[in-house]
Amino acid sequence: MSAAPAARELFASSFGREPDGIWSAPGRVNLIGEHTDYNEGFVLPFAIPHRTYAAVALRTDNRIRVASSFARLTVECALEDLAHLFPVEHQGADRDVPEWSAYVLGVAWALGASTGSAGEAGSATRFRGVDIAIASDVPVGAGLSSSAAIEGAVASALNDLWELGLDPVTLAQVGRRAENEAVGAPTGIMDQMASMLGQEDAATFIDCRSLETRSVPTGFRDAGLEVLVIDTQVTHAHSTGGYRERRESCERGAQLLGIRSLRDASVADLPRAAEIMDDVTLRRVRHIVTENQRVLDTVAAVTEQGPRAIGELLVASHASMRDDFEISTPELDAAVETALANGAIGARMTGGGFGGSAIALVAHASVDAVTDAVQQAFAAAGFTAPHLFTVSPSDGPRRDV
Repeated sequence: MSAAPAARELFASSFGREPDGIWSAPGRVNLIGEHTDYNEGFVLPFAIPHRTYAAVALRTDNRIRVASSFARLTVECALEDLAHLFPVEHQGADRDVPEWSAYVLGVAWALGASTGSAGEAGSATRFRGVDIAIASDVPVGAGLSSSAAIEGAVASALNDLWELGLDPVTLAQVGRRAENEAVGAPTGIMDQMASMLGQEDAATFIDCRSLETRSVPTGFRDAGLEVLVIDTQVTHAHSTGGYRERRESCERGAQLLGIRSLRDASVADLPRAAEIMDDVTLRRVRHIVTENQRVLDTVAAVTEQGPRAIGELLVASHASMRDDFEISTPELDAAVETALANGAIGARMTGGGFGGSAIALVAHASVDAVTDAVQQAFAAAGFTAPHLFTVSPSDGPRRDV
């Protein structure tokens, strides 16, 4: 069931009136290309049907109030105070607001900064105060980018209500800035771009350096295939140390190679990397370099041969994340191995790692069998029961009401 009615109901109960409208944006599944985005590399995500809804109404003053189904507390501040909440030098540390609200308030702050009105949002006519209520059916902590869905829904709503006229790529950049600087999560731009640019039945190939994109038809439906999401129920948070440490290792590897980012390295550079790097840094670099190539190979394979040709690339991606980048978990490994043993064409963990979800490319007729096998494997291992569901490439943000 859509979370749109929940957003409307929360708005009414929190603020005592009806919203001006309800906007939504989708979560995403990354088909392949993990941790390559902040290395200016290549990714191939797609938006999913699960969405976050923002019920929003303008106010007559300069206050912003935020309510969420995630928490009982309503957070409120003046628009001009946002610059003081999110000073660049602290980037997410010691905020005076709960982290969940930083995603929403951070978008409002980043919109002001992107339009040259940082610190002055409350004084401009178009930056009137707003009330915002958030509800979502994107699983939180599952590696499906619930954060980018929040950012996309709020950015789309404020873009309309404040009459900013910003394009989807700019709104994606706003979302990334909010996540990097307001929340303090050192993520790349893939999640926001995937959410903002989603199209039905297609993945989005993104060059994270140039931000050039290309819609890539997946052909899943015509091939009788489903993307089965296996949410391990092991939650993760990008603002915690593991993600940041991986990013720092990548930056160190690029510096040792004398290049701007690992985007500029190729598989042919790996022997030299092995001579000048410690083992951990080498393995982090090797994942990024080979993963970039796997994204390019996946685009070529799905375009030229069809979706059944990408299975081995998905499997190789998971092995690289498990062994070289070390971001998998026993639950994710069990999900992937069990799915493959029970007929999946390919499978891999998806998202930032340290928990979250795996995906399996499965024939429609085999979904129930793979689902049952994974549930049984988790029970036998003593893991928390996983949540399994299928997704298909879907459209990006919209105004629902």
